[in-house]
This record gives sequence, structure tokens and C-alpha cells, in this order.
Amino acid sequence: MPKFYDINEIGNKRVHGRTVEGATPLPLFWNHAGVEVNCTGSELWIHIESDCGFHEPWVAYEINGALMGRQMLLPGDHDICLYRSMVPGVVKNVKFYRETQAMGEDELCHVLVRGFSTDGTFEPVKEPKLKLEFIGDSITSGEGTYGALDDTEWLAMYMSSSRNYATILEKEMDVETRLISQGGWGVYIAWDNNPKHNIPSIYEPVCGISEGEINKRLGAQNKYDFSSWVPDAIIVNLGTNDNSAFTQPPMEVPGYGVCKMRIDEATGEKNPEDVQKVHDAIVNFFKMLRRNNPTSLILWVYGMLGCELEPVIKGAMEEYIKETGDNNVEYLRMSDTTPETVGSHSHPGYKAHFVAAKELGEYLSRKFNVPFKELRGNL
Repeated sequence: MPKFYDINEIGNKRVHGRTVEGATPLPLFWNHAGVEVNCTGSELWIHIESDCGFHEPWVAYEINGALMGRQMLLPGDHDICLYRSMVPGVVKNVKFYRETQAMGEDELCHVLVRGFSTDGTFEPVKEPKLKLEFIGDSITSGEGTYGALDDTEWLAMYMSSSRNYATILEKEMDVETRLISQGGWGVYIAWDNNPKHNIPSIYEPVCGISEGEINKRLGAQNKYDFSSWVPDAIIVNLGTNDNSAFTQPPMEVPGYGVCKMRIDEATGEKNPEDVQKVHDAIVNFFKMLRRNNPTSLILWVYGMLGCELEPVIKGAMEEYIKETGDNNVEYLRMSDTTPETVGSHSHPGYKAHFVAAKELGEYLSRKFNVPFKELRGNL
């Protein structure tokens, strides 16, 4: 008979994603946050609790690196069989994680891991060769990686961390990734001209976007201990939504008034004052990242949905380097999404993420002298 183990009883495990160390049950705040174990049992169950108001969280699990399931979680307690009737005594690597981004508009939304049940033992999980933190928007949330090409609704089921560029790369380079992303948000302003929705404003807490009494009690708003997990590289993929804001109508934002990134009618060019706001936000975000991550490479990647703001990003990077003398920052242009690689909701599809993972993997392999295997994803 399987025996239940509280999550804190299991010493041999790897917790993925920002969370509250030692918490039981264990909250999975961000996309791709989860638990990895090496189990010898003939069967393995995970026991979780979830809730939501209107954004149902999705979860996924892999066995020996292969995706075996993904599903929506309705409110309540869930006992999910991850596998059974497998050969006892043989180690199976199992990774269970949250598929979808943190849902800031839904204060009830949460996923908690209570523990596992098995008839076997838990063996040590190997250390990764590199630790990579990814910061981004809907691209890094994997929006568009599932669903038909004609599906244009904004739904959690079309998001994923199982098929995005960060986690494709994770498998092929034997690295550990953490994701911090929010669809529609920018480094300065959101796609719809809401200046409240910028990633730097939520970066320093454990999960700054998860609000409400429940998430506060779970520790989402606690100050994150950056020394607890030091990334070798921080990959920032922002700017797409800041650029979109220039083409969107004005927005009335409480506390801000009417907000609009402007296009000069006479020239058809972006208003220099508004461009400067994005520039300054990038410089300041570099400073925030470096303050909290003194040794990490900061790599800004851009271009999967156009590269209009590339001069602004590179100009801000040059100013930051000149001002601080910090040369551990770099820029990488990514290939644009094409009609052949686009996914649902007019976002990069799985094929586009596959291309991005290959480009980024080759770059990081050279940078850190870590082997990069030929991608084997099923296209």
C-alpha cells in the first residue's frame, strides 16, 4: 500500500520556482514552480489543494523528462496519480509543476502541494549544471503554445510552461529554470497603456503579483531571499508590450489619470519623451537586477514578436554599462515568429519557442562552456 509523506518529510526532492522555504503545504506561485523527485515505487501519487475565482490554474507532470499529462484544477483537494504499475525498485524521475502564470486578477487562485504517496523510496535528485532565471511577458508565460491557430480567446489553457522556450532549454542543457512572467506587462508599461503593470514593480517580493488575504498568508508578498538561489544567468524578455502601448488607445488609470504612449502625428514616430520613459525604466531595472543578483549574467533577449524597441533596449544597456562599469550584461536578438511558427492568439507557437530555445541554448553553451544537446522536441 502506498504510504503518505508530507512534503517536508521528503528530504530528497528539488523544489522549483520561488516559494516559501519549508512551507507545508508548499505553494506553487509562478509558472513552472513545482517539485521534482526520484522515486523507486511502483506507483506515485501527489496530493494538492487548489482554489480560484475565475482563472483555473493548470498543472503538468513529466516522467523521465517526457510530458505525461496536463490538466485544469477546479477548487478543492486533488489526489493525482502520476504513475502506477511500473517496475518497483527502478528510479523514475518525476516533475510536477504549475503550467500557468500567477493570476494577479484572481486573489483566490493558488496551488498547494501537501505531499506524495508511494510504495517506494525517494532518492537524491541531481544538481543542475546551470541555474537560469527567466523574466518576461506572455511569451515567457507560454501563451499560444497550445490551442488551434484560430483560437484567440485569452484563456489559461492556452498558456504553458511545458512547451515554452525556457523549459525546452531546461531539458536540453540539464539546467534549472525559474520563470517570472505576466502576459501583457512591460518593463515600463503594459500593452494597454496601464503603467501599474510593469514587471520591475513585482520582482522583489516572492510573488509580487499574487495579492489578496490568502496569497499574503501563504507568503507571496514576503521579501524574497535572493541568496537562497543564485542564478548563473538572468534572461530578460521584455519590451514587446511597451512597444504595443504606442498603438493602443488611452487608458484611464486610477491614481495616474489618462495614460497614453504617444505617436507624433507630424512625423509618425514615437514621442521622444515617452521613449525616454521606457529607456529609463530599462536602466533602472538593470540596477535592480544587479542589486539583488551581484554575480549573475544579465542577458536581455528580444525579437520574437518584432524588434521595434531594439535601439531603445540597446541604448539603455549602453548607458547602464557606462554609468556603472558593469560589463556582465549582454543582448541577444531572437528570431521573429513567422506564419509557419505562430500559435494560438497570434502568439509564438511551440515551433517558435523551439527555435528560440535553440538560439538561446547555443549562446549559453558558448558563454558557460556547458554542453547543449541537439533539440529533440516533437514538432
